[in-house]
Amino acid sequence: MAVPLGKASWKAVQNKGTLELAPREWFLLHKLITSLHPVADLSTSHVTSGTASTQDANFSAVTEFILIGFSSFPHLQLMFFLLFLLVYLFALLGNLLIMATVWSECSLHTPMYLFLCALSISEILYTFAIIPRMLADLLSTDLSISFVACASQMFSFTPGFTHSFLLTVMGYDRYVAICHPLRYNVLMSPRGCACLVVWSWTGGLVVGLVVTSSIFQLTFCGSNEIRYFGCHVLPLFKLACGDNVSTVAKGVGLVCIATLLGCCLLILHSYAFIVATILRIPSAEGRHKAFSTCACHLTMVVVHYGFASVIYLKPKGPQSLEGDTLMGITYTALTPFLSPIIFSLRNKELKEAMKKTFLSKL
Repeated sequence: MAVPLGKASWKAVQNKGTLELAPREWFLLHKLITSLHPVADLSTSHVTSGTASTQDANFSAVTEFILIGFSSFPHLQLMFFLLFLLVYLFALLGNLLIMATVWSECSLHTPMYLFLCALSISEILYTFAIIPRMLADLLSTDLSISFVACASQMFSFTPGFTHSFLLTVMGYDRYVAICHPLRYNVLMSPRGCACLVVWSWTGGLVVGLVVTSSIFQLTFCGSNEIRYFGCHVLPLFKLACGDNVSTVAKGVGLVCIATLLGCCLLILHSYAFIVATILRIPSAEGRHKAFSTCACHLTMVVVHYGFASVIYLKPKGPQSLEGDTLMGITYTALTPFLSPIIFSLRNKELKEAMKKTFLSKL
């Protein structure tokens, strides 16, 4: 539908840079533009029946996003669905198995396994918030997600921060057990352990709330396509517009990196004392036994921070959609998948308890 404009109107545009139209002509022009650009909409508060400057055109806020993370793999989506479904079920069942074993076996009612149960809960909540939606998108043609649902999903990444705090607490537990064994029962009392778990979850929730609220107070305009399989920090910043985007991006980046590196440094500090203590043990058997109690935790730290560094510390520059998606999957799906394997296969005490609890009943 064309909007007829008189020569006088076009002359006014050329001379004054403004468009003078009758009210009906403004309505038709507004309708034409919004039909051509469904995401963008001219704000009616800036449109008058007289003169309106073209520079005052304002775009309305985005009400939904489109997740296009797997659109570059159209022929592999069914394979991805089956693969991620198996990974999700294995991670879910593996972490539930660890929790059930610790709960039923009295010999495992110790601080280390209490923290392991808290870590399993964190893994379950993390995967439950992300992977089911990802599986649905792989089979659906409707890839839209509402603004509120996107914000909720981003907040659901909170267990990822809780994971870092819990790994730090587990490192402190190993430090006390090896470096101060005589004071272990005092320093790691049931009440003290419960407080450490609560503070870990509180820290994760606070960081998640700060990051989510900071990002979603920004204005999103233009394209609403998220080049990722979920509502994550970096892809959403690319859709934000406004003068304060760079400031918010630096603040959020500082919070995320400070949390990850702060926890990592505390873990390294604990292991520096652990290694120094182990090296002073005279017998090789004693050193091996002491180090074996840390092997599972140390392996999980390497996996967690190795994958997290791929997401948060990758160099700036143009990134392909395929590369961003595959790097994100490594952290979202593989970490919960590997966690039960690491703790069940490398922890002899937990492995024996699983056999005693479940295989004996078959």
